[in-house]
Amino acid sequence: MTDNEDQVAGLLLAAGGGRRLGGRPKALLEHRGRLLVEHAVATLRAAGCARVHVVLGARADTVRRRAALDGCVLVDNPAWERGMGTSLRAGLASLAGTGARAALVSLVDQPGIGPEAVARVRAAYRDETSLVSAAYAGVRGHPVLFGATHWDGIAATATGDRGARAYLKEHEESVALVECGDVAQPYDIDTEADLVHLE
Repeated sequence: MTDNEDQVAGLLLAAGGGRRLGGRPKALLEHRGRLLVEHAVATLRAAGCARVHVVLGARADTVRRRAALDGCVLVDNPAWERGMGTSLRAGLASLAGTGARAALVSLVDQPGIGPEAVARVRAAYRDETSLVSAAYAGVRGHPVLFGATHWDGIAATATGDRGARAYLKEHEESVALVECGDVAQPYDIDTEADLVHLE
């Protein structure tokens, strides 16, 4: 591993059940002719992540059957109903021992965040102590990059739907913010009203 190529792994959180979407898993929603989970993986790859781990939960079997996720490591999160924190923990655990020195974490329900923004965050990686976050008009958002030295601390504090929020708040002075508001829109597909963003 002579460069950053294999050191930064993409980690896609795609386990949610879409409770506010009438129970439609977000990974299976369609956008521009393909499933959101495929779209999100393609974004991570286009941004330079050769290795991508995808955390599945709601209707994982259907996602495996329908989605073209060749070359991805698929991680099952049986506790997905307990919130995003469980997916983050499962994903980080799956990266242990792979040689990855950082995880670039993105969410399946943010198709407005494309390769340009993700690549910016990835480019801010320095070493396994890095903590980087995309920012939109100065406000922290996704994707986020966690150097490996932070994984245990994040896993210990990732509960419910909070993910790494508590850890990032605690280590605010160490987080490098990368402005992405000029190249991405950080909306979530959470409710029926949000479906207007899908094409």
